[in-house]
Amino acid sequence: MVRRVAVIGAGVGGLVSIKCCLDEGLEPTCFERSEDIGGIWRYTDSKDGGRVSVYRSVITNTSKEMSCFSDFPCPEDFPNFLPHGLLLEYFRMYARHFDLLRHIHFKTTALSVRRRPDFATSGQWEVVTETDGVRESHVFDAVMVCTGHYQEPYLPLASFPGIDTRFKGQYLHSREYKDVEAFRGKRVLVVGIGNTGGDLSVELSHVAAKVFLSARSSTWVFSRVSDHGFPFDMVSTTRFNHFLDWLLPSALTRKIRFRKFNSWFNHANYGLASTKSSYFKVIINEELPFCLLSGTIVLKPNLKEFTESSAVFEDGTIEENIDVVLFATGYIFSFPFLEESVRSLFDDNRSLYKCIFPPQLEKPTLAIIGLVQLTGSVMVGTEMQARWVTGIFAGGRRWNKLPPTSRMMADVLKKKPPVKRNPSERENLKMSFISYTDEIASCAGVKPNVLRLLLTDPWLALAIFFGPCTPYQYRLVGRGKWSGARDAILTQWQRTLKPLRTRVVDDSSSGSSGWRWMCLLALPVALTAGFLLSKYPQPGWSLWAGPRL
Repeated sequence: MVRRVAVIGAGVGGLVSIKCCLDEGLEPTCFERSEDIGGIWRYTDSKDGGRVSVYRSVITNTSKEMSCFSDFPCPEDFPNFLPHGLLLEYFRMYARHFDLLRHIHFKTTALSVRRRPDFATSGQWEVVTETDGVRESHVFDAVMVCTGHYQEPYLPLASFPGIDTRFKGQYLHSREYKDVEAFRGKRVLVVGIGNTGGDLSVELSHVAAKVFLSARSSTWVFSRVSDHGFPFDMVSTTRFNHFLDWLLPSALTRKIRFRKFNSWFNHANYGLASTKSSYFKVIINEELPFCLLSGTIVLKPNLKEFTESSAVFEDGTIEENIDVVLFATGYIFSFPFLEESVRSLFDDNRSLYKCIFPPQLEKPTLAIIGLVQLTGSVMVGTEMQARWVTGIFAGGRRWNKLPPTSRMMADVLKKKPPVKRNPSERENLKMSFISYTDEIASCAGVKPNVLRLLLTDPWLALAIFFGPCTPYQYRLVGRGKWSGARDAILTQWQRTLKPLRTRVVDDSSSGSSGWRWMCLLALPVALTAGFLLSKYPQPGWSLWAGPRL
């Protein structure tokens, strides 16, 4: 019987793990090596200590309604996309509301997490920590590792000949970037066109003499602002759209998606992407197209090599007098505190059962929380993982039991990507937000039944099916059911518009009646979709990379 649970890290994953442990009657103890909560989202000017944090200007890529904790909505006056300071304040509100801070040991580093000699029967772990130079050993019934996937910078210098031998300028990883001041008036080359590479290129273009952005793959760019000014993820991440993806041929959905992207601007004209590309990524950036259009950013192909002061690209072009090279090449995850025999059981999150459990362990008392890439908010997926894991630890319910090792291994092999990609490309193998979250919710017994709701609460069912797949949907039924979930779903658009209503204008035309008629006419569609999705299995994985937090 699991009682005492060690939680490593007090970022998003750590906070929800503590809360879910308390919900299940478990006794969590969280070890956080820094002096505060928030993890990567707690900005600091310091570049020392090995701690990764966001840069000063970062704003979330997923909206507040799609990213909040499922039983704790963001304040309605918060903007839809949060600067890191407001997001951290939201975390503090959550921690205070559920009294989580008293379970956290700050300035305490987990040095080692090892199986006890009797692990095969007890499932227990020995955790050694250090606080102010003093080491202490603890015994826990289970461990939840919540250190995330932004841990060690991925800096493949060997792929860029000359960067560390001939090049006389400065080079650094995006982890070391905090603000623009050190780059003022310089010619900067940014390597990598993910979300970070795009953001930093745009920001640097305001102060640098010139910014060059090197991309090796096709990249589609879209805006957080969707049709009619609504947050993109609230419009696109719906169960109806998910149903269409499942129903229509993949070639057709791909064509529709590319046409939608090109409706903003023709990506081929900008050298960003082609509809013929078999491998591509999607990033969020409202300003990048204009920077390319105005010439403040120049897009370049993949790098070939460096000379003393120049960058040579694969198409033969050369850019002279490069002062700084900024590598936005991503991160790799590592768990140095885990004993090697356990760490070797998984080389990436796809080697874990449901991206959480090492399936080869004799006892399922180790869970890796938050090591997942989704097309939507990782925060929501992380909370769902923690709810399921703590339910398994607590035991007592048939749906909160793991299958035999052989079945877990078969599931892992079935869903593991056939081609091993570079660590910097792992974000491009994201899983469908709705598919993955629904999958874990089904395991935890908290997935909403749209078909049943159509019979008992049709207005709510239509909001769930055609509206945004907000996290409140996973608090309607099952363990952890929240009485405020229904109201939170039906008022989500009000909270979306609230921070925009700082200046009221007279608009006599109202679309509310049209929306109601549309929902009533769509009732047969929802019934059909609910039946089909309950009868046939849904795809669990998607190669489309959409918004992230």
